[in-house]
Amino acid sequence: MPLSNANQRNLPEQQSQENDLTSSKKRRLSDNCSSQNNKRFRENSEISPMTDSQKRANFSALTNPSNGINRHASPLANSKPGSTKKLIIKNFKDNIGYEQFLKKMDNIWQSHCRQMIMIRSIFLFLDRTYVLQTSSVMSIWDMGLDLFRSNIVGHHIVQNRTVEGLLQLISRERSGEAVDRQLMKSLLRMLSDLQIYHDSFEKKFLEATDRLYAAEGQRLMQERDVPEYLAYVDKRLGEENERLLHYLDPSTKKNLVCCVEKQLLDQHLNTILQKGLNQLLSENRIQDLTLMYQLFSRVKDGLKELAIAFAAYIKTTGRLIVVNTDNDLEKDRDMVQKLLDFKEKLDNVIDICFAKNEKFINGLKESFEHFINQRQNKPAELIAKYVDSKLRSGNKEATEEELERLLDKIMVLFRFIHGKDVFEAFYKKDLAKRLLVGKSASVDAEKSMLSKLKQECGAAFTSKLEGMFKDMELSKDFMLTFKQQMQHIDTPGGIDLTVNILTMGYWPTYMPMEVHLPAEMVKYQEIFKKFYLGKHSGKKLQWQSTLGHCVLKACFPGGKKELQVSLFQTLCLLLFNEGDVFTFKEIKLATAIEDGELRRTLQSLACGKARVISKEPKSKDVEDDDKFIFNDGFKHKLCRIKINQIQMKETPEENTSTTERVFQDRQYQVDAAIVRIMKTRKALSHNLLISELYKQLKFPVKPTDLKKRIESLIDRDYMERDKEDANQYHYVA
Repeated sequence: MPLSNANQRNLPEQQSQENDLTSSKKRRLSDNCSSQNNKRFRENSEISPMTDSQKRANFSALTNPSNGINRHASPLANSKPGSTKKLIIKNFKDNIGYEQFLKKMDNIWQSHCRQMIMIRSIFLFLDRTYVLQTSSVMSIWDMGLDLFRSNIVGHHIVQNRTVEGLLQLISRERSGEAVDRQLMKSLLRMLSDLQIYHDSFEKKFLEATDRLYAAEGQRLMQERDVPEYLAYVDKRLGEENERLLHYLDPSTKKNLVCCVEKQLLDQHLNTILQKGLNQLLSENRIQDLTLMYQLFSRVKDGLKELAIAFAAYIKTTGRLIVVNTDNDLEKDRDMVQKLLDFKEKLDNVIDICFAKNEKFINGLKESFEHFINQRQNKPAELIAKYVDSKLRSGNKEATEEELERLLDKIMVLFRFIHGKDVFEAFYKKDLAKRLLVGKSASVDAEKSMLSKLKQECGAAFTSKLEGMFKDMELSKDFMLTFKQQMQHIDTPGGIDLTVNILTMGYWPTYMPMEVHLPAEMVKYQEIFKKFYLGKHSGKKLQWQSTLGHCVLKACFPGGKKELQVSLFQTLCLLLFNEGDVFTFKEIKLATAIEDGELRRTLQSLACGKARVISKEPKSKDVEDDDKFIFNDGFKHKLCRIKINQIQMKETPEENTSTTERVFQDRQYQVDAAIVRIMKTRKALSHNLLISELYKQLKFPVKPTDLKKRIESLIDRDYMERDKEDANQYHYVA
């Protein structure tokens, strides 16, 4: 008797009631049966070929849920035994399209499921009592599945056409066509319910997938650029996940995804990196780099290979920034800024694209340290000069906060350089200029930089720099006392004198130069010297004329001006109080300024923007026979005019001198380290001594230079060679 639609909708509830009935009957059976029957019942429960979850899965195979009873009986229901199989196989042998075939197959499967539900409902008591007691008898539902599997789907023609049809539909969908996903879902679930999904379908499906993507990968790697290829791979992975979501069995997911990743990514890792990574990094393609990282993270060793290629790019690009084979001064001038920009760009890539992965962070640090030290000493010198340019007054590019952030970035570069002593030497020289000429932009910024260096390198590294600041503060206090004393004394020539007292060990080494000062200046120096030694007995003062600067009041026909000049410029200009024309030789004789320094000084006065004197003949170079004339027609819109202090400009000779002092200091450190090691170990082989030195020394040094220092110490009797083994050394007490 047909059931109403309401009964059809209540089928899951009916099934639940049947399960409850079964449980109740099991309990009664357990109470009444013999121990042998109880044993049989337990064994039957354990070897049931289909679990409850598998049985429930078969209900979902029906596209139109029903209780299994149709209003119109299927023509197959009235067939003779065996005729059903023959009729179905005959129909499947007909030459029909694979899609029509699949629809027919699905209709038969749906019909079979409905009829099995009907039969099981009729023989429910039999299925829940006798079958449970008899281990050799399958349940009605399992028997129906077994019959369909062995008589219908088990036939090689039916199974092959079903699987091939499904594969063709999937192939069409991968080509972009629309297919009936519900049909595929139903048939694939049928194969899964019949427990032949993995053997009959999945293996062939994965083989077809492997062939498809292997061919696509080879073709597209040649046809497309890397960003397009990566976008295609991402699209394909998304499509396969859609198939898993809509009709493929979840158990296929791992093998399917691995197949796609292997053929489209794993097989082409090196090609992708060689073909596209450098371009993406150079053009800062954030979105494409993010996708590359995400895809490479899916493949074994993918991120490892990406990190290696990333580090190689940094080394190559960084070396182009640092190495300057043509000695291009403009390139050196821009080097530090380019390094900062390069580092900032890479940090941004790691943060956004590479998920702050430690492999890439460490790779960046190692790569920077590698390429920045390809050029010895120069990066350290240029970083020090860059800091000077930012801390010097007149730099209005940044606020205090921006300057602080910039100093933090510079410290990152500083950590990478090996020649930190070279940095310290140039930084100290530039700091001295800023402090002595009053050109420091911010005392707070200066002390902040000093604090960063101290934190990075220790107190010993910054002790002299801190001493320089201390000298400036003590000098300021001492000058207050001196000027209070001078209130009761007439100042010579109305001069206002300010002196900075520098501790020689803290400050850079300056070559002393004895020049001819005006009598008023000499007298003022003697007054100050007497006052200072009266306060600090036992000390010695040495005047550094190269560091002096003055403010001169000049009277021109066009008006009075104040000239901010160096001491050497002052001495030259004061001569024109005694005459209007002087030759180079006359100026040199009158001032006693060193030849090269005098030429640069006169160039600044006669050839610069503010030409307070003129030169004959007119040229940029100063010759011995040149004449210098007071410029009556000098005009300037400003009242106070600063004329560049030539002696404060850095010359190649000064750079060489600074570098040589660094090397000299290194020799002392090497000698001290050798003696310290030998005094502790007493006897040591050459190789072990070299190894110990590399552990202790904090700057780069060549083995040949170490060997020279060892020979020097042997000559000075600090150590000696073993008489039998020349590679063995002994300490000499």
